[in-house]
Amino acid sequence: MSVAPRPAATRRNVLAASGAAAVSIAFTGAFTELFAGSSAARGHSGYGPLVPDPDGLLDLPQGFRYRVLSREGDALRSGEGRVPSHCDGMAAFKARGGHVRLVRNHENRVDAAIPVPTVEGLTYDPMGKGGCTALELDGNNRVLTERVAIAGTAVNCAGGRTPWGTWLTCEETEDRAGTNGYTKDHGYVFEVDGADPRRTGAVPLTAMGRFQHEAVAIDPHNGTVYETEDAFEKPFGLFYRFLPKKPLGGTGSLRAGGRLEAMRVPGVPDLSAVQETGTAFEGVEWVPVPDPQAAETPIRFQDFGPGGITHGQKLEGCYWGGSCVYFVSSFAHRDEGSAADHYGQVWRYDPARRRLTLVIVFGPDTDLQLPGESPDNITLAPDGGLMVCEDGGGAQHVFGLTRRGEVYPMARGRQNTGTPEEPEWGEFAGVTFAPDYGTMYVNVYTPGTTFAVTGPWR
Repeated sequence: MSVAPRPAATRRNVLAASGAAAVSIAFTGAFTELFAGSSAARGHSGYGPLVPDPDGLLDLPQGFRYRVLSREGDALRSGEGRVPSHCDGMAAFKARGGHVRLVRNHENRVDAAIPVPTVEGLTYDPMGKGGCTALELDGNNRVLTERVAIAGTAVNCAGGRTPWGTWLTCEETEDRAGTNGYTKDHGYVFEVDGADPRRTGAVPLTAMGRFQHEAVAIDPHNGTVYETEDAFEKPFGLFYRFLPKKPLGGTGSLRAGGRLEAMRVPGVPDLSAVQETGTAFEGVEWVPVPDPQAAETPIRFQDFGPGGITHGQKLEGCYWGGSCVYFVSSFAHRDEGSAADHYGQVWRYDPARRRLTLVIVFGPDTDLQLPGESPDNITLAPDGGLMVCEDGGGAQHVFGLTRRGEVYPMARGRQNTGTPEEPEWGEFAGVTFAPDYGTMYVNVYTPGTTFAVTGPWR
């Protein structure tokens, strides 16, 4: 979960009131780059208007249905305690017997209503309230098991899958031991094996840096790990790469260490200043991080020498497609310190050419706006397009984006009580698909709920 951007264009409220009917947006040709490496589907205009759910939980298009897999506060099937609060980033993995395994983050701070239960051998810091849970589902999306996969971490926001089938969960905090009651430093990435959590335990991958992590993506060809940083205040986050000593070495190999570097785009100190889609920068540089552990100074404040380093506000989603890595800046505001305003950027980095390209930018001074607000979690969809969790206020949606540049609603969440414990609308997070693309899994952040959505996926 993240800080909400400013309200978007007025038409956003009109769309929400009308059921968020599909909207066509004239994207530039660069839009097709979003889907590099995905399936070759032709794209379509969506699945029709959202149908109000009589149970008031999840509105979906006609023909689609949902199953509630897990709810905050219910008993974990393992008997370890209750389902924790704040369901966030998530991934789906193939399991034996046609089953699916979900590994789910819980972005809990110290004041979380329901912490991830501490389990011997799986707990990093007993005072940390975050972590991950793992669910195993049968072929009909019935929950067979649900248990703690890692505990004692903090603010587990997003992460990314590894080529060998584990999950990298990321702490979006820089709190040190002695802060907020923590007994250990936080701000790390942890590897989680959802099939057998004790194989990975609760070991921080310290060489990957200590900062406000958001998401990761791994180059499946050489094992380079790309990392986004969602820092809340200026100077904003950096885009990193980690060069492991044992690339693609399997479970546990990232513990062997490696080198952490930050991206420098010569002449571009702030990514928000770039406003024209298709703008490309050659000769991107990677600068060694002086102190990856941030023992005295947070990484983004450190001295990277002549030329400085390149920052970006709200660096969040990150995924690998084809031969490139894509990452998202959810929004930028001048009055918060950014060089320019936008409601979302998607960037593409081509390692072979050392080229960074602005694939798309959303509003406020363009017509390229989601019907909702800023893009956050992104995943490839069955038709070769994308599913996007919006990040903002008001009614919350999962939107589909087609290869033709059309935006359509896929899901809308229920309206909550509006109390501090249960905000008016629960943000979507962790959208992911089963290995056979027959089911979309998605979380509502508050109150924490995990859904399985099935239907006539194209």
